Amino acid sequence: MRTLLLALLLSPAAAYADEGMWTFDNPPTAQLQERYGFTLTPERLEHLRLASVRLDDGGSGSFVSSEGLVLSNHHVALGQLQKVSTPERDYVRDGFYAKTRQEELSCPDLELNVLVSMEDVTARVLTAANPALPEKEQNERRKAEQARIEKESAEKTGLRSDVVELYHGGEYWLYRCKKYTDVRLVFAPEAQAAYFGGDYDNFTFPRHDLDMALFRAYENGRPARPARWLSWDPAGAKEGDLVFVTGHPGKTERLKTLAQLEFERDHHLPFRIRLLQTRLKALREFSARDPESARRAKNLVYGYENSLKALTGGLEGLRTPGLLAEKAKAEALLRSRMLSRPETAPLAGAFDKIASAQQELASRAKEHVFRSRSSGSRLFGLAETLVRWGAETAKPNEKRYEEYRDSALESLRFETFSPAPVYFDLEETMLALALRTAQEELGGEHPFTKAALQGRSPEAVAAEAVRGTRLADPAYRKLLAEGGQAAIQASFDPLVALARRVDLSYREGRKWYEDRVQSVLALEGQKLARARFLLEGRSAYPDATFTLRLSYGKVAGYEEGTTRVPPKTTFHGLFDRSAGFSNKPPFDLPPRIAQAKTKLDLSTALDFVSTNDIIGGNSGSPVTGRDGRLVGLVFDGNIQSLVLDYAFSEEQARALAVDSAGMLEALRKVYGMDALADELLPAQP
Repeated sequence: MRTLLLALLLSPAAAYADEGMWTFDNPPTAQLQERYGFTLTPERLEHLRLASVRLDDGGSGSFVSSEGLVLSNHHVALGQLQKVSTPERDYVRDGFYAKTRQEELSCPDLELNVLVSMEDVTARVLTAANPALPEKEQNERRKAEQARIEKESAEKTGLRSDVVELYHGGEYWLYRCKKYTDVRLVFAPEAQAAYFGGDYDNFTFPRHDLDMALFRAYENGRPARPARWLSWDPAGAKEGDLVFVTGHPGKTERLKTLAQLEFERDHHLPFRIRLLQTRLKALREFSARDPESARRAKNLVYGYENSLKALTGGLEGLRTPGLLAEKAKAEALLRSRMLSRPETAPLAGAFDKIASAQQELASRAKEHVFRSRSSGSRLFGLAETLVRWGAETAKPNEKRYEEYRDSALESLRFETFSPAPVYFDLEETMLALALRTAQEELGGEHPFTKAALQGRSPEAVAAEAVRGTRLADPAYRKLLAEGGQAAIQASFDPLVALARRVDLSYREGRKWYEDRVQSVLALEGQKLARARFLLEGRSAYPDATFTLRLSYGKVAGYEEGTTRVPPKTTFHGLFDRSAGFSNKPPFDLPPRIAQAKTKLDLSTALDFVSTNDIIGGNSGSPVTGRDGRLVGLVFDGNIQSLVLDYAFSEEQARALAVDSAGMLEALRKVYGMDALADELLPAQP
């Protein structure tokens, strides 16, 4: 995998093909005009922004009708599908099809957000930080000012308000979002239609997946009336078309220093991969018990499989000869340019300070990764949330962890009091595994391990905590939260007691990281961002932060080895690939699709690829054409795109999308959802 990282860091981004995850305050207007002769107007930007949706399950989506319909991926909807399923009605396996509004199913804990306004608050945040103070105090003041800004905004507007850090501390923006929490499931195909080919075809192309789902947002018991929605193009995408993706890419590392990427390569990624491998092994053993166990674990298995493949691809990219060598050359040249100018020369020491902070982080790398990753047990996660909730909300708002600030509490309540089902056997398995992992990886003398186990086995502690807890009851969780720190400290619930025992270790580790590492990275990252702004202006885009971004590209195949990969697949290809494997799993056709063969126009496009710059988090992003109509739905990237976290190339890396024509064909001729298809087709005035 070749990289354009050197170019990314040192020269105007316009020269680098279809690159960039652009913020809406700094769109790629000049690049689009130069490369495609396309004029990106403020009106188009506003339309795309207000029609785009973030799903707090970890994906993206878009409004696609005036009646609040939201389009996203099946795999983004998978968690909600599983939460509304029962042993008798498995909507993951069999799909869900609401023929009327009355049949739409309420999602237990899905929150949607639409970005309605942005405000640059960089000066206010950086002034409050006071550069004359030590790094630790600057970091505390910076976070306190962010908390004040968020609280003021939320109280004034009633909107979700988040201060977003961009360019690793170079800019701070206040994003205000309209929030929807009454969200109902409308349509999802069978899992086998969405994941045809299973893990074998994951991150590959050609693909033949109908990875789509439709929700409906409600307000005051009625379908929401969004300010903007995307009109549906029934013809879909064509080879060579200019297309746009608006979505919420999760996290990239392209502007990080060489030392930070070496830490990723040598410490962070290898340990995360090992954790995922251990969890997957346990989950597969759990799933093998019986069909119901497999159903309960399906969402976790899918998520871990996907993450494992993505992280492994990223690690291979960092280990590819030349990638970090290019990064080193780029960094040396940038440092040289900084030293050559009096206004940037004092900032050049930031590289060395970041490198020192990374060395310090390496000394506690396993602990840091373990602390920042979910245990896999939902109940234990809830117990930890409640214990910290009590302690944090007793503090002044600006002194709290950011996830417990007043501006975040409404969303936290919605998530914490969710009525989603709890499976005690799965919870016990995952908690025991997390405790066993701590014992083996952190060591028996680590403060977390000692506090959690108290000389007992992981399995015994997990069994006592899960079998004796009342936290599966949302009413009990609410009672504890409303009772505050006193109620949580007085609780005899064994899972709450476990969370209380390990909380001191968590707080010590988080404080160490924030004081010794985060404070340095924020301050020195801000210096490097300032240097880049002085040298190049705002010609580059910031790393992804799960905030709304715009990317552009074209529908295009690519060369691989000695062959050419086509830009699209069709229903012909779906039936042919199934026949080639004698319709055996994971290449078997769901009965609905098999029976619809004679009805379908098999030449209809099903999936296509484009050069758009995407990563994880873009799942569910709408793909729109020159006229602003929806032509596709992003659902994946190919194997060559897994290095895009660290560097961009359009030689082979591709975004994968379900074609709008294929989705419409399936809705009508496979699933008989004509009323739903009709709702998608009217154009917006």
